[in-house]
Amino acid sequence: MALEYGAAHDFPVCVNRCGVLAGAGQFGTPDQGIFSYWINAHLRRCPLKYLGFDGQCRQVRDLFHPRDLASLLNAQIRTFRTGGCRVYTAGGGPDRAMSLAQLNRWCDARFGAYLPESDATEWPYDIPWMIMDNSQARRDFGWTPAISLDQVLEGIAMHAEKQPDWLERSGL
Repeated sequence: MALEYGAAHDFPVCVNRCGVLAGAGQFGTPDQGIFSYWINAHLRRCPLKYLGFDGQCRQVRDLFHPRDLASLLNAQIRTFRTGGCRVYTAGGGPDRAMSLAQLNRWCDARFGAYLPESDATEWPYDIPWMIMDNSQARRDFGWTPAISLDQVLEGIAMHAEKQPDWLERSGL
């Protein structure tokens, strides 16, 4: 609808299909994204479980910081275009990707070892690898994410350590 409105009124519209946004300040609940949730739950030794893929949690996702999304939006606003590509994929790309098992190893190094349970049940809609391709946004707006994977994870961890009431606020 937004694209149709833009076309009908000669108004520049872009649609950004985003990957996993992650950063300090999220509540660390499942609906806020798996990275923040996992880091908060690992820190507090809440029950965690590897699901699917033989219970090894090898599924890979990329993440990117909300400031990187803001940077893309700013570049799109500065570039007044009513034609050309209108739908963009935005995410962290391969440099900001990891499996949940890798994230757990990162948490182990940061907070001490904590082994999640394993559930090998197959999930019909789970995908083994999903990395966002930012090449069109890079081509059209000169945009690439700037905040590294480790910076995002460390920011979440530092924020989580300062939020002792996370469980009460998250509703878990």
